This record gives sequence, structure tokens and C-alpha cells, in this order.
Amino acid sequence: MNVLEVVRPECSAAKLAVGNKREALQAVARLAKLSPLLSGVSEDEIARALTEREAVGTTGFGKGIAIPHCRLKAVEDFVVGVASVPDGVAFDSLDGADVRLIVFIVGPDRDSNEHIRILSAVSRVLSDADAVEEMVRVQSGEALAESFLRHLRGEPLPEEEPGRRLFQVFVQDEGLFKEILEIFGGTEPRFTVVLEAQNASAYLWKVPLFAGLWSDNPRSFSRVIISLVRKPMTNEMVRRIEQVVGPLDESEQVLVTVHDVFYGGGSLTT
Repeated sequence: MNVLEVVRPECSAAKLAVGNKREALQAVARLAKLSPLLSGVSEDEIARALTEREAVGTTGFGKGIAIPHCRLKAVEDFVVGVASVPDGVAFDSLDGADVRLIVFIVGPDRDSNEHIRILSAVSRVLSDADAVEEMVRVQSGEALAESFLRHLRGEPLPEEEPGRRLFQVFVQDEGLFKEILEIFGGTEPRFTVVLEAQNASAYLWKVPLFAGLWSDNPRSFSRVIISLVRKPMTNEMVRRIEQVVGPLDESEQVLVTVHDVFYGGGSLTT
């Protein structure tokens, strides 16, 4: 799915005035209802679904942004909209900062892969502080939608390319693991698995021959992300990983290997 096709410009509003998170979610539901695609659900149903999702964990991810989202059985396609709150609103954000820009997603109660892809694309756009600041400053919903779409156009589009490469990413840092997994989860969720692992040192330090080489139990966190990635996305995936990790040649906590796949058959459900 091309994320540009699910952004609904009619569901955008600049300079929202809301006093708290509840009012913000109600305003989001009101905006979402402007799309004809949501004619089969009420504003209150949307607001309730958004609120239930917030109970799982806040979608105020910090740095002044929030991405409230929900899935509804009566919805057939995705509705993505954007709203600015220049004065800010408390949103239980992870960093405690008020939210100034909200991008919301209302989708069908299926297509988890597409929902993840949309979330990931939106998240990457909103990680650009300059882009967020530009969107907060615009004066109309029309200009806000245009700005959001312009920044989204920089996101790589899916390629109908059968050839794939196998990524293996070995990670020894839990914080980096979560960020790297988000990259693969937002791009190839259907073809990605995670294995728990341990370095050989976790076993060797217990072998009498090697006793004394480690003063403590070696690093215990270790995960392997394995993913089949479309060939045209190879360089982009490496670039995204290095955005999180820094230059891979200098990393001592992340190892990436990429292999050509001679044959691949079947799929995995998420």
C-alpha cells in the first residue's frame, strides 16, 4: 500500500484549541468523520476506540508529536489525518512534553502489516524536527495536509520486485534492538522473525579452560532479527539501521549480514 493514498486532506486541521487529551482525541474523531470512508461509524465509536488504544500505552511518543490510532471492524480502508496544536496539549507523552502535532490513523480490523507500515512511515516523517516545526507553523488545514504529504513523498514506495535478500542483524543492546526492530516491522513485518540468542562467551566463561577470561557473566542480552527484504530496499535498510546505530563498521553491539536468496517459498503471518 502507498501511504500517500490513505492520507485524507479533508481530515486535516491547523491550530486546534483543546484543553486536554480527552478533548484532543474527541477532536481527532471529529476530524476522522469528515472522511466519507467512515460513514458507517459514529464519532463516539472512533473516540472510544482511540481511547481504548491509549489505555494500552500512550501514543504520545515524545518531542511534541502523537500518533493516535485504532482499528474498527466496520472500516474498509485507512483514514490518515493530521492536526496541529500550536499551544500544545498534555498527552501523557513518554517525555512529558506537550503535543503540538497529531497524526491519526483509523484503519480496518485486519491488515496488521499495512497498519504497521503506515505507522512506521508516519513515525519516520515525524522524527524530522524541522518537518514537524514547519507543519506546526502553517495556518490552514489545507496547507498542513500539503506539508505532511510533501514530507511523506520522501518515503520509499513498495516495489513489486520478487527478488529478496536475507538480513541477519545481531543485536546486544536492548534499546538499539527495539529501534532496529521497528525498522523491519514497519517495512517487512510478514517476513521478519526474532530469535533469542547468546554469544559463545556466555557459555565459554563457564568452561574451566577459559575461566578467568571474564570477570563477570558476559553480556546477557542478545537477539537476532532475520528478515527477507526486497532487493531494491537493501541499501535503504542499511541506511536506516546506521541512522540508529551509527556507522556499522564502528559498532560493537550490532552486526549486520546480508545474503542473496537463491530460493524462497511460503510466508509467515503476523
